[in-house]
Amino acid sequence: MGAEVVVSSSEPRLQQLERALDDIGVTPSHKKILALILFGVLFDVFEQNAVGLVGPLLREYWGISAAQIGFLNTLTFGAAAIGRLGSGYIADRFGRRTMLSINLMLFTLGALICALATNYTMLAAGRFIVGFGLGGEISIAVTMLAEFCSSRFRGVAVGAINVAGGGLGNMLAPAFGLAVFAFFPGPDSWRWLFGCLVLPAFFVLLYRRFIPETPRFLLSKGRVEEANRVLNILASGKLGKSAGGDTKRYLSEASNGAHRAEKVRLSEVFVGPLARRTVAVGIAVCMTYGAQISVLTLMPTILMAQGYTLSKSFVFTIVMQSGSLLGAITASYFGFRFPRKRVLTLGAIAACVIGLCFGFLSKSQPLILAFGAAFQFCVLLLDTSIWIYAPELYPTRVRAFGTAFILALGTLAGAAMPLVAGRVFDQYGIGGMFGMMAAMYAVFAIALTFAPETFGKPIDGPDAPDDSDPKAAARASASASSAAASHAS
Repeated sequence: MGAEVVVSSSEPRLQQLERALDDIGVTPSHKKILALILFGVLFDVFEQNAVGLVGPLLREYWGISAAQIGFLNTLTFGAAAIGRLGSGYIADRFGRRTMLSINLMLFTLGALICALATNYTMLAAGRFIVGFGLGGEISIAVTMLAEFCSSRFRGVAVGAINVAGGGLGNMLAPAFGLAVFAFFPGPDSWRWLFGCLVLPAFFVLLYRRFIPETPRFLLSKGRVEEANRVLNILASGKLGKSAGGDTKRYLSEASNGAHRAEKVRLSEVFVGPLARRTVAVGIAVCMTYGAQISVLTLMPTILMAQGYTLSKSFVFTIVMQSGSLLGAITASYFGFRFPRKRVLTLGAIAACVIGLCFGFLSKSQPLILAFGAAFQFCVLLLDTSIWIYAPELYPTRVRAFGTAFILALGTLAGAAMPLVAGRVFDQYGIGGMFGMMAAMYAVFAIALTFAPETFGKPIDGPDAPDDSDPKAAARASASASSAAASHAS
């Protein structure tokens, strides 16, 4: 017979949930969920970089143009934006767990089609399906981890996604490609690269069935008993099994036994108080994603324009990507210690300064590597912090869609901005291009002044972030920061 925990029926269940997550803390169940999600995201990023890796081989063996290769990349990013919106819409209605599995199956199917493609049209279709799965996978992963964790550990958990993705994934992707080409040389080596990306995704698919639905989503749908069951699984540390032995009732039943599900109106993120958050953070994410993808796309071209060989340009790019990994790790740590807006604003200012230094002072190899790694550090610090920040801006009933919409805007900017950056580079050189990047980060910092602080606050209920009183938000942030510091000490 389960051990009952006394819960006050007069206390709102959202507050009961916040208290339960705080009491549970971080258990082996949280770590297993995080590991499964991170493993999938790592290979998502490998797939995201695949077109750039196989592009030279496709040109050599298929005779397709650089414009056709570029279109494959644009198609992938465009599909990722659609995938994020579609996944957010479905996840807010039917569950995060359901959409996570669907996205992984789409990703696996798309990679398989790419590996078996017999012509350009079939390859393009595979890339579209891959993009849809990629976009949805990451936005749902961000939402799920934000909902599984307490406010104290939420930033660290969500930030870890970009440690595996934007940091480690982007840094290891070129090495992964080189390893596959070394093991499988010849005209079909590019097929093997796509084929190798199918297997890990399928492996993760077998284990994703152990990830439960988030208790926040279940509670928002009135499924209190299921939410209690998931909270007990998290507390027990035994993922994939019903909690044995004593069970606790973390959430109270309604007095009449009925629980009303929250109504989902996706338009809510575009009207009223949430609209200001969507616009402000949407502008910010367009700036940083646009800058990141532009630099990733054009960096080999920039280096070759400065007289370096193609192979050396790739080596330099890998070295610079070490800054990405450090930036993602730092953002995950800062997510535990410091207010979101402070990290984002100071990071944007640093990106401005370092971008200008790269554009006008990188005249030697050491300076190129130093400024390049520092700029990538700032970019991933900001991108990861945005991932932490976005799901905290919306209530559970529209969190998946709101988060997906913000990240989809970033994806579209990532697809479009390299075209603009390339033209600026052609006309005004490296100084002009990085001058534009600096201006974009200035816009980033200005836009964030219109969004609320969320650090250390519940993401639902009466204590959730409020746009209407910036001074109160600042006081709450300072208080939360002090609490986090005292806990760490």
